[in-house]
Amino acid sequence: MADASSDHTSSRRDFLKTGALSALGLGTAGLAGPAQGRSATTLDAIDAAGKAKNIIFLVTDGMSAGTLTMADLHLRRHEDRASNWIRLYEEGRVQRGLMDMASANSIVTGSAAAASAWGSGHRVYNEAVNMSEDGDEYRTILQIMRDAGKSTGLVTTTRITHATPAGFGINMPERWSEDKIAAQYLEREYDVLLGGGRRHFVPNTRTDNSNLLDDFRQKGYTVAESKTDLQEWNHKGRILGTFNDTHLPYLLDYRHTPAHQEQVPRLPAMTEAALQRLDRNRDGFLLQVEGGRVDHGAHNADTGALVYDQIEFDDTIGTVLDFAQDRDDTLVIITTDHGNANPGVNAAGDRYSDSNAMFDRIADFQYTNDWILSKLDESSTYREIQNRVETAWQFPITRDEAEILQESLRGHYEAAYRKESEPDTVLAAIQANYTSVNWLGTDHTSDYVELAALGPGSEALGGFTRNTDLFDLMVESAGVQEYAKQ
Repeated sequence: MADASSDHTSSRRDFLKTGALSALGLGTAGLAGPAQGRSATTLDAIDAAGKAKNIIFLVTDGMSAGTLTMADLHLRRHEDRASNWIRLYEEGRVQRGLMDMASANSIVTGSAAAASAWGSGHRVYNEAVNMSEDGDEYRTILQIMRDAGKSTGLVTTTRITHATPAGFGINMPERWSEDKIAAQYLEREYDVLLGGGRRHFVPNTRTDNSNLLDDFRQKGYTVAESKTDLQEWNHKGRILGTFNDTHLPYLLDYRHTPAHQEQVPRLPAMTEAALQRLDRNRDGFLLQVEGGRVDHGAHNADTGALVYDQIEFDDTIGTVLDFAQDRDDTLVIITTDHGNANPGVNAAGDRYSDSNAMFDRIADFQYTNDWILSKLDESSTYREIQNRVETAWQFPITRDEAEILQESLRGHYEAAYRKESEPDTVLAAIQANYTSVNWLGTDHTSDYVELAALGPGSEALGGFTRNTDLFDLMVESAGVQEYAKQ
């Protein structure tokens, strides 16, 4: 079976010159499905080659269409406003289309392969980061922009060493080698690194016992470990911010946990700080921002986690739009790397009249399902389960429902679809009785994903795009082709 990345490598210069994509196909030897022929993205149509001084690439990880819909519905019903993402569609301010996110070996992609397609212009095998199956390293977009004199930044609600940020600037045969990814960040000297993942930088949790935080300080980085540290930063020099040992907490849990509020900055604030620093460079910058925990909420079939983190990502879109307003030098790309679990509000009641009120229960949630399960185990009584659920959801569940979850916690519950036997999916099914939000599953999907862009270069995007095309779009619109060749 041919590797689609080799096809893309051989055709890239012709693509940049003529926009001819028919030879590239839309997948790996047909893996991308039945779609055939020419991609709608043709860079010969670009009117702004070299005019994107800045590029801001916004990724909400694991967003299915239902996730985008539910966040928008929630905001319309409880804040009397549309989401920023949908408002861009309503106002016709963006180029909009769908994107094929297949990896080199599957129609279903993981985050590492997805980010690598954007980060190097190559489709790689799932779990690899900008590397071929034979071990070849692909030059990344952050290296290209850095060497072209632009500033570089990564901001995420996951560990900064996680797949999506790493996919823009790291080469690694296996995405889970996060200690090594942290060390490679030190070598490559990107300007802004903000997120979680402290455990991969400190000696007591690194396999080699090295203190990368001290190493970053010795290279002149400001090392921020709290919200206060970030607030006190003067937006000069390089910065490494690791604000939690692992991922940052879900927004819903953050809102009701004072310790989180004291320690952890949120995605809009981290993005604003990054923009203030990166915009100091007269030659411009590339900033990638990830709402990474949307994906985790989907994996856990956790409606509260999913919806509120998607809303936080949408607020971050607003932060970026404020920055880009009245500028003609900034390309903004908004997308997701794959669908996940395909959640959605289902019909409920006579003539579906109960759907609204059931969905609106999410507005009263205090904590995520993850918070509920974090203190439950096989020894939990049905009353303990009921009490914890009611604290989180602000309404009670029945004894029968609590006992079903109790059976799952003890490993005695078995659903027809085996993956739905686990406590998180059992709890999600119980929750669906009250919210009418249901899930296809708990894993990534092959869906074509939403893609929106505005600013110089966005005019080249058509109605259907291949994931690797965005690498070429960034290189071309920023005018850094010579550095991409090295």
